[in-house]
Amino acid sequence: MIQEFKEFALRGNVMDMAVGVVIGGAFGKIVTSLVQDLMMPILGFLTAGMDFTDLKIILSPAGVNEAGEEVAEAAIMYGNFIQVTIDFIIIAFSIFIAIKMINKLRRKQEAVAEDTPQAAPSEAQLLTEIRDLLKEK
Repeated sequence: MIQEFKEFALRGNVMDMAVGVVIGGAFGKIVTSLVQDLMMPILGFLTAGMDFTDLKIILSPAGVNEAGEEVAEAAIMYGNFIQVTIDFIIIAFSIFIAIKMINKLRRKQEAVAEDTPQAAPSEAQLLTEIRDLLKEK
Protein backbone atom coordinates (compact mmCIF):
# COMPACT_ATOMS: atom_id res chain seq x y z
CA MET A 1 0.00 0.00 0.00
CA ILE A 2 2.88 2.37 0.78
CA GLN A 3 4.47 1.55 -2.59
CA GLU A 4 1.19 2.34 -4.37
CA PHE A 5 0.97 5.65 -2.53
CA LYS A 6 4.54 6.54 -3.55
CA GLU A 7 3.74 5.74 -7.17
CA PHE A 8 0.62 7.90 -6.99
CA ALA A 9 2.20 10.83 -5.15
CA LEU A 10 5.33 10.94 -7.27
CA ARG A 11 3.60 10.56 -10.61
CA GLY A 12 4.32 13.51 -12.90
CA ASN A 13 0.69 14.58 -13.27
CA VAL A 14 0.19 14.89 -9.51
CA MET A 15 3.34 16.97 -9.13
CA ASP A 16 2.36 19.19 -12.06
CA MET A 17 -1.08 19.68 -10.55
CA ALA A 18 0.42 20.57 -7.16
CA VAL A 19 2.68 23.17 -8.76
CA GLY A 20 -0.30 24.54 -10.68
CA VAL A 21 -2.38 24.87 -7.52
CA VAL A 22 0.41 26.69 -5.67
CA ILE A 23 1.09 29.06 -8.58
CA GLY A 24 -2.65 29.54 -9.10
CA GLY A 25 -3.07 30.55 -5.46
CA ALA A 26 -0.24 33.04 -5.72
CA PHE A 27 -1.63 34.41 -9.00
CA GLY A 28 -5.04 34.73 -7.33
CA LYS A 29 -3.51 36.95 -4.66
CA ILE A 30 -1.86 39.10 -7.32
CA VAL A 31 -5.14 39.52 -9.21
CA THR A 32 -7.06 40.25 -5.99
CA SER A 33 -4.52 42.93 -5.09
CA LEU A 34 -4.75 44.34 -8.63
CA VAL A 35 -8.51 44.65 -8.31
CA GLN A 36 -8.73 45.91 -4.71
CA ASP A 37 -5.59 48.06 -4.51
CA LEU A 38 -5.27 49.47 -8.04
CA MET A 39 -8.46 49.22 -10.07
CA MET A 40 -11.16 49.87 -7.47
CA PRO A 41 -9.60 53.13 -6.16
CA ILE A 42 -9.44 54.38 -9.76
CA LEU A 43 -13.05 53.33 -10.35
CA GLY A 44 -14.03 54.95 -7.04
CA PHE A 45 -12.31 58.18 -8.12
CA LEU A 46 -14.08 58.15 -11.49
CA THR A 47 -17.45 57.62 -9.79
CA ALA A 48 -16.78 60.40 -7.24
CA GLY A 49 -16.05 57.98 -4.42
CA MET A 50 -19.32 56.11 -4.76
CA ASP A 51 -19.23 52.75 -2.97
CA PHE A 52 -21.39 50.28 -4.84
CA THR A 53 -21.63 47.84 -1.93
CA ASP A 54 -23.92 50.20 -0.02
CA LEU A 55 -26.51 50.44 -2.80
CA LYS A 56 -29.72 48.61 -1.92
CA ILE A 57 -33.47 48.62 -2.17
CA ILE A 58 -35.01 48.39 1.28
CA LEU A 59 -38.09 46.16 1.33
CA SER A 60 -38.71 46.53 5.05
CA PRO A 61 -36.60 48.67 7.39
CA ALA A 62 -34.97 47.37 10.54
CA GLY A 63 -36.88 48.09 13.71
CA VAL A 64 -38.79 46.64 16.61
CA ASN A 65 -41.97 44.62 16.12
CA GLU A 66 -45.06 44.53 18.37
CA ALA A 67 -43.48 41.86 20.59
CA GLY A 68 -40.48 44.10 21.28
CA GLU A 69 -38.07 41.98 19.23
CA GLU A 70 -35.58 43.54 16.87
CA VAL A 71 -36.32 42.85 13.21
CA ALA A 72 -33.48 42.89 10.70
CA GLU A 73 -33.70 44.95 7.56
CA ALA A 74 -34.87 43.14 4.43
CA ALA A 75 -33.15 44.59 1.39
CA ILE A 76 -32.08 43.74 -2.12
CA MET A 77 -28.32 44.35 -2.17
CA TYR A 78 -27.90 45.18 -5.85
CA GLY A 79 -24.82 47.31 -5.14
CA ASN A 80 -22.90 44.30 -3.89
CA PHE A 81 -23.89 42.46 -7.08
CA ILE A 82 -22.53 45.36 -9.16
CA GLN A 83 -19.28 45.31 -7.15
CA VAL A 84 -18.81 41.55 -7.57
CA THR A 85 -19.58 41.82 -11.30
CA ILE A 86 -16.99 44.58 -11.75
CA ASP A 87 -14.46 42.50 -9.78
CA PHE A 88 -15.17 39.51 -12.04
CA ILE A 89 -14.74 41.54 -15.23
CA ILE A 90 -11.42 42.98 -14.02
CA ILE A 91 -10.16 39.56 -12.91
CA ALA A 92 -11.24 37.89 -16.16
CA PHE A 93 -9.56 40.65 -18.20
CA SER A 94 -6.37 40.35 -16.13
CA ILE A 95 -6.24 36.60 -16.69
CA PHE A 96 -6.92 37.13 -20.41
CA ILE A 97 -3.98 39.54 -20.65
CA ALA A 98 -1.70 37.16 -18.72
CA ILE A 99 -2.63 34.19 -20.94
CA LYS A 100 -2.17 36.35 -24.04
CA MET A 101 1.34 37.32 -22.90
CA ILE A 102 2.23 33.69 -22.11
CA ASN A 103 1.02 32.56 -25.54
CA LYS A 104 3.04 35.32 -27.20
CA LEU A 105 6.18 34.19 -25.36
CA ARG A 106 5.45 30.58 -26.33
CA ARG A 107 5.11 31.51 -29.99
CA LYS A 108 8.42 33.39 -29.85
CA GLN A 109 10.09 30.41 -28.23
CA GLU A 110 8.66 28.04 -30.85
CA ALA A 111 9.85 30.34 -33.65
CA VAL A 112 13.35 30.37 -32.18
CA ALA A 113 13.27 26.58 -31.87
CA GLU A 114 12.21 26.26 -35.54
CA ASP A 115 15.05 28.54 -36.65
CA THR A 116 17.61 26.56 -34.68
CA PRO A 117 19.24 23.97 -36.93
CA GLN A 118 18.41 20.41 -36.02
CA ALA A 119 21.14 17.89 -35.26
CA ALA A 120 22.29 15.95 -38.29
CA PRO A 121 20.84 12.45 -38.50
CA SER A 122 23.11 9.64 -37.46
CA GLU A 123 24.70 7.28 -39.96
CA ALA A 124 22.36 4.49 -38.87
CA GLN A 125 19.30 6.69 -39.50
CA LEU A 126 20.56 7.63 -42.96
CA LEU A 127 21.24 3.99 -43.86
CA THR A 128 17.77 3.01 -42.64
CA GLU A 129 16.16 5.70 -44.79
CA ILE A 130 18.18 4.61 -47.85
CA ARG A 131 17.18 0.98 -47.26
CA ASP A 132 13.51 1.94 -46.99
CA LEU A 133 13.69 3.97 -50.21
CA LEU A 134 15.35 1.07 -52.06
CA LYS A 135 12.67 -1.32 -50.83
CA GLU A 136 9.95 0.96 -52.23
CA LYS A 137 11.56 0.87 -55.70
